[in-house]
Amino acid sequence: MEAADRISPHVRRTPILDLGHVVDGRYRLSLKLDSMQPTGSFKVRGAFSALTAIAKPNEGVAAASGGNFGLAVAYAAASLGHRATVFVPASSPEEKVGRIAAYGAEVRVVPGYYPDALEESRRWVASSGAHEVHAFDQPEVVAGQGTCGREIMDQIPEVTTILVAVGGGGLIGGIASWVRGAANVVAVEPEQCPTMHAARQAGRPVDVGVGGVAASALGASRLGDLSWAANRWIEQSLLVSDEAILESQRWLWETCRVLAEPAGCAPIAALITGAYAPEPGERVVALISGANTTALSPQPTN
Repeated sequence: MEAADRISPHVRRTPILDLGHVVDGRYRLSLKLDSMQPTGSFKVRGAFSALTAIAKPNEGVAAASGGNFGLAVAYAAASLGHRATVFVPASSPEEKVGRIAAYGAEVRVVPGYYPDALEESRRWVASSGAHEVHAFDQPEVVAGQGTCGREIMDQIPEVTTILVAVGGGGLIGGIASWVRGAANVVAVEPEQCPTMHAARQAGRPVDVGVGGVAASALGASRLGDLSWAANRWIEQSLLVSDEAILESQRWLWETCRVLAEPAGCAPIAALITGAYAPEPGERVVALISGANTTALSPQPTN
């Protein structure tokens, strides 16, 4: 509740798009369009939660990001009058990196993927004294992301299942901690970024490889500890292919005129492929978590 109160002046209560029985007639599907946040993804919730919980740091704030969290931190820092330095991997798409700089943050590009940017950002924090804001494994950030689950439960009290894309797990950790069994929370991940799936198989967070079409948003190499602590409230963990994610991106556009980045399409991919098969009469919400893309993605090449 504290996080919700802190961030309410800064974030949007995003809409629910009810698609009815659009998929196969057995269940009712709605989209939670958190892609309509000011920065184009849910991550602005966690960024404002973290930055409104601290006094203005003299040395500014620093974060590592594949793109969306960097956008959120840059936007929140500019809104609150903080200096921000954001470390991004070279694999991040330019449409995200350029916008981070446009919000006034200093952008430092690091070769590799998110784990490489995180390592470099932590070196900077240690040497500069900047306040670190972690993309998915910081209590204030996870609490902020969880406010999305609070909204879903308020907007659709009869919801039975919430499908959530997972990278480092801050979003699903926050949602599961809020919902706590009042609805089934289901994790959906790309096959090439399976942090939650691997942790559940191993019984603890473990390192995984990173790659694929959704790596800029879901490219963590290890599930966060806070998200793992919420695992007891997560019903299932499902994997979907890059091909299914891109098919779902096109389905969202053709069916709903909703443009989402690949990471935001993972929940729909679980439904289209049958990885998640709702029971008759289920009330399903698919969380569309981000829309920071300028066009439909090309099909992957083998």
